[in-house]
Amino acid sequence: MKAVRYYGKEDLRVEEIDEPQTRPGTVKIAPAYNGICGSDLHLYHDGPIPPAPTTEDAHPLSGETLPVVLGHEFSGVVEELGEGVEGLSVGDSVVVEPLMVDGTCPACQRGAYNLCEQMGFIGISGLGGGLSEHIVVESRWVHPVGDMPLDQAAMIEPLAVALHGVKQTTAAEGQVGVVGGAGPIGLLVAAVLKAKGLKTIISEVSQIRREKAQSSGVADVVVDPTSEDLKAIVSEQTSDAMADVAFDAAGAAPVVGQLLDVLGATGRLQVIAIHGKPVEVDLTGQLMMQDRTLGASVGYADDHAEAIELVRSGKVDLAPFITSKILADDIVSDGFERLTKSLDEVKILVSMS
Repeated sequence: MKAVRYYGKEDLRVEEIDEPQTRPGTVKIAPAYNGICGSDLHLYHDGPIPPAPTTEDAHPLSGETLPVVLGHEFSGVVEELGEGVEGLSVGDSVVVEPLMVDGTCPACQRGAYNLCEQMGFIGISGLGGGLSEHIVVESRWVHPVGDMPLDQAAMIEPLAVALHGVKQTTAAEGQVGVVGGAGPIGLLVAAVLKAKGLKTIISEVSQIRREKAQSSGVADVVVDPTSEDLKAIVSEQTSDAMADVAFDAAGAAPVVGQLLDVLGATGRLQVIAIHGKPVEVDLTGQLMMQDRTLGASVGYADDHAEAIELVRSGKVDLAPFITSKILADDIVSDGFERLTKSLDEVKILVSMS
């Protein structure tokens, strides 16, 4: 079968590999669409970083070294069920929660399997990936999506990331939430906040991304922090009460300070973006003296079912965030290179044929 395999820095190859076989407790899926994620971009430009293996060191759970099949944000159709699988049928539209966990570490034992000490990702750490004609995964990770369009279903994985972060906060109907950054995760955080009945203010330097935040309906107010006073706008929009919650989806140190400054007393800043360097925070002035909370989240754990229901119920519309669909053969030129050079893309979906 055909698959896109990751060999290392700036080295993706579309090639023929052996087709995987079902085993007891597993499901064979024909992937339909696979989204290109920010972590995929980092792997492509910077080379293998954990949880990706290297050519010498295998991932402890997959046992694989490079190359690996790429792709962890994907939807597909069930082709075959392994012995003992229940709750799924051939022909079902599904998404995959692309995790591999040991199930034995303290985090797994308390249900926080996204924090597994040996955590890996299908499509990054091995065990196949969404950029292939077929994949076999354990049934526990397979979630049916009903009649949801398969292109939108491919965005359930990043939606689950956004949902997981929002659920850790006190975000509730009638509150005001500020989102720093209108990339894919920032837009999806705002979509979840809107679904929960919050007023949303998005701060973003890119005009194209601000326009997407507004046209998609996930932002009530958009702000250009390079030319507008975010704090003053939040104050005006809240009658000086300031924001109840804020979300860092930008991964830039100045944004953290800006978001702390727009929180009201007892507000919470949730960091969802990955920061490559330490960030300085005024603990006394920006946190303690206002009884604020600083939190962070990564990935998801038991969030896919709720994310799917948000879309199926109509509370979240993923269609506006799908900006391009390409073929696997063009994944470098029309996918990775375009995402690197252009800000007008939100999510590029890739199909094998």
